Amino acid sequence: MAGEMTILGSAVLTLLLAGYLAQQYLPLPTPKVIGIDLGTTYCSVGVFFPGTGKVKVIPDENGHISIPSMVSFTDSDVYVGYESLELADSDPQNTIYDAKRFIGKIFTPEELEAEIGRYPFKVLNKNGMVEFSVTSNETITVSPEYVGSRLLLKLKEMAEEYLGMPVANAVISVPAEFDLKQRNSTIEAANLAGLKILRVINEPTAAAMAYGLHKADVFHVLVIDLGGGTLDVSLLNKQGGMFLTRAMSGKKNTRREKKSGESQVLFETEISRKLFDTLNEDLFQKILIPIQQVLKEGHLEKTEIDEVVLVGGSTRIPRIRQVIQEFFGKDPNTSVDPDLAVVTGVAIQAGIDGGSWPLQVSALEIPNKHLQKTNFN
Repeated sequence: MAGEMTILGSAVLTLLLAGYLAQQYLPLPTPKVIGIDLGTTYCSVGVFFPGTGKVKVIPDENGHISIPSMVSFTDSDVYVGYESLELADSDPQNTIYDAKRFIGKIFTPEELEAEIGRYPFKVLNKNGMVEFSVTSNETITVSPEYVGSRLLLKLKEMAEEYLGMPVANAVISVPAEFDLKQRNSTIEAANLAGLKILRVINEPTAAAMAYGLHKADVFHVLVIDLGGGTLDVSLLNKQGGMFLTRAMSGKKNTRREKKSGESQVLFETEISRKLFDTLNEDLFQKILIPIQQVLKEGHLEKTEIDEVVLVGGSTRIPRIRQVIQEFFGKDPNTSVDPDLAVVTGVAIQAGIDGGSWPLQVSALEIPNKHLQKTNFN
């Protein structure tokens, strides 16, 4: 028996040594699965590199690590990202943005009527779902899935250029409140772009993974996502590598409609940090409303939250971080770039699904069919 244990120990040691030498001296395999954050305002793509365990967020041809979620239709071509942004002012009727808000969603007549007047492009009602009317050589209608597919195709091409090889498989993130139809519509958009989706992961779960919480000894995680188009707060329960979205609350930011004859030009000025904080203090305090709602629905005290993590560029504002710190009595976790938290977590999951090493704990999400998102005004 002792001899058998010695042989087994030697075999394990040999495998560990071989793995170490492979990491040190052999070329690292190329990532086979990409991770995509298809955001409402910006989207990005990343990969997990086997061996090093590092994530690379892939830039576009001009070095941008994320691209605007905008698609423009002209007589000659379809333009995506920053190229579309350049056309937004001169051709707003044919430049589509916010498509993610419509993908796979069925609207009531009242909801759809409010949406139609909010955008410079034409929003059409197709049995409660949305299509966009644009004019290239002729007037055509395009679906939110098609608009999403053009963005995803751009991200796919960015990854292929960076990796120097074709890319076919991806993991993609969606808001936690997306229902099955919205998730399937997101997958459909990816399929139109030539991508096979291996897994759909919730954005708060992806953010938690970016912060390494899938491997940490934590149980209650609060994810605060304050970006260009949303304020979402999600309470996650975590045991081992499994996440349960226990409660959600939030608000979609809406763009103010332009009044007839109103100029879109903005005059610019510098103000002090103190004045900026004073002017926006009421907005900063409103961040606490969905936080308190989530804690109430989750039947938790704020002292029971193990980690507070921040997602979205607006969480960089010092006063916002201060408001959160004062409420919880401890600093939020700011160890990850909030703009890249979701894509980083999705890329980690893509590496796991692609069988990359070093092995990581996979994030398993437990579906909660009774969970509903609470909106606040």
